[in-house]
Amino acid sequence: MASTANQPVITCDGQGVDPTAQIRYRAETLINASLHTVWHLQTDVENWPSWQAPVTTATRLDDGALHAGSAFRWTTPVPETPMTPATTLTITSTVAHLTPYRCIRWAGPGTGDGLHIDNGVHVWTFTEVPGGVLVRTEETWTGAQVEADAATSTTYLGYGLEAWLADLRTAAEEADAERNTQTHR
Repeated sequence: MASTANQPVITCDGQGVDPTAQIRYRAETLINASLHTVWHLQTDVENWPSWQAPVTTATRLDDGALHAGSAFRWTTPVPETPMTPATTLTITSTVAHLTPYRCIRWAGPGTGDGLHIDNGVHVWTFTEVPGGVLVRTEETWTGAQVEADAATSTTYLGYGLEAWLADLRTAAEEADAERNTQTHR
């Protein structure tokens, strides 16, 4: 995994991650599925655990379609690192920007036993391209504890984002393949 510290930020409605954060990672993947499928998987927060093994729970804190101002709480296991014990991280995210079928940006703290992220800022973009949807994501973390070993924190952030993209790609491609199979019966 390569550092992304010197690359321009990915934005949603002109707003990106924290450009001054020491911990920053970006990744992208091409998903051979419809934009509709990819978008709905990503924004149906309460169903994340059904297609992302690392998300153990996800609860919306408001009703209706995901929108700017929506909040959600989700949990994910975090392995032991040289700085922290293995724990379950509880993240409370608030959507700051959302343009349907184009981008989403959320932010919030994460806390677990022996681990605290003051603020994580996460941006996603979705672009239709030949062959499917190009999904780009970038996230930053701030806080004294995670900044105490920025290299390790960046590595673990990278593992998480790469796994999220792989799971999103698999779920979207399988959903579209199933839909196409049913359509052609």
